[in-house]
Amino acid sequence: MARSSPVFVCAECGGETLKWQGQCPHCSAWNSLEQRAASSRPAANATRSTPRAIGSELAGADARLSTGQGELDRVLGGGIVRGSVTLLGGDPGIGKSTLLLQVASHVAAGQRVLYASGEESESQVGSRAQRLSVGSGALEVVTENDLDAILTAAAERKVGLLVVDSIQTVALASVTTSAGAVGQLRECTAALVRFAKSSGTAVMLIGHVTKEGTIAGPRVLEHLVDTVLYFESEATSRFRIVRATKNRFGAVNELGFFAMTEGGLKEIRNPSAIFLARAAEPAAGSVVTVTREGGRPLLIELQALVDRMRFGAPRRVAQGLDANRVAMLLAVLNRHAGVSLQEHDVFVNVVGGIQIDETAWDLPVVLALASSLKDKALANSLVAFGEIGLTGEVRPVAYGEERLKEAQKQGFKVALVAKDNAPRKALEGLQVIAVSRVDEALKAAFGAA
Repeated sequence: MARSSPVFVCAECGGETLKWQGQCPHCSAWNSLEQRAASSRPAANATRSTPRAIGSELAGADARLSTGQGELDRVLGGGIVRGSVTLLGGDPGIGKSTLLLQVASHVAAGQRVLYASGEESESQVGSRAQRLSVGSGALEVVTENDLDAILTAAAERKVGLLVVDSIQTVALASVTTSAGAVGQLRECTAALVRFAKSSGTAVMLIGHVTKEGTIAGPRVLEHLVDTVLYFESEATSRFRIVRATKNRFGAVNELGFFAMTEGGLKEIRNPSAIFLARAAEPAAGSVVTVTREGGRPLLIELQALVDRMRFGAPRRVAQGLDANRVAMLLAVLNRHAGVSLQEHDVFVNVVGGIQIDETAWDLPVVLALASSLKDKALANSLVAFGEIGLTGEVRPVAYGEERLKEAQKQGFKVALVAKDNAPRKALEGLQVIAVSRVDEALKAAFGAA
């Protein structure tokens, strides 16, 4: 019998090579190759699918399971699709197991659910369920690290939802490496995907994350599953955000907002209220903007602090925003509005720890910087959004009317926007000031203050 040669697998991308190299030939990562025995591949016999024409007979109903959390349903695109595989990642202790236990309990009200834990005992899972006041006869728990045994139990019970906590703790006996290794993660995820597609069972997986904040294991893990969700939170905050980074059945970058309470995670139906807890008196350097996260407009407070430079080069610090774009806006302010900050330290922050990736924050940041420099507060009833170009023009942003309606809904009285974002029909109770240049915007804002 020929001796099987070892292979080297990349911990970053899952690619294989027959000899060790300092750099992975597939993804160019350094020192990421790990040795493992070559896995025996099954013979190409087996059952084969018969090609079928795409038509109405293949277009099955988009049956979804409600999670019981409107915010999570929103992120998933309307609920959990039957036969789909969802991967949820997040920092330790953020509430991944709590959320999925609550979801499992809600789904169990209508069909059988299996919660497979490889990290906790049955009594520990039961204690959490008791604390959260969840659980029913159709929700069963199994503490098992053997994935074959978990899949057998799920198939025998014909469950509608299978929760695996976590993918890094389960293993297949046919793979020689230990649980959590690259080979195990890839094969276990592939086995779960095959089970979900063949049985119609929805599968939800919990994944550990690395210190960089990405899901541990090869990137092929995220390619195999249908949906990838990330649980995010500030270290000292009780608020949680679920973000979809991949979704075959809904929008990408959709956000869901939750609060951690004694009774588990509770959805926040009006997230704008979280980021608008401002002081009663207007403060210099503070302004509210309307950003768009996923499919919803969201009101967020931006703060800027301008301070005379003490020594060395001026500092440029941005939290939640692109620091390079902030530097560009400082140059535009100097050139086209006569506001020079060359001898000042500049600090810009997004309240609530949100990361804003669009350009609608250009105009409000400029207003906040000027407000802090002049030590003159803008009106608390003012909201602003718009993109600023290098020539000083204020450009429109997408979904302007939706943003204005959200500002109107939250009780704002004045909106400062680009001319092309001005609504065709006046909005009751909201005065819209349309501007075309950055210097014009500064005059209008401080005239309204």
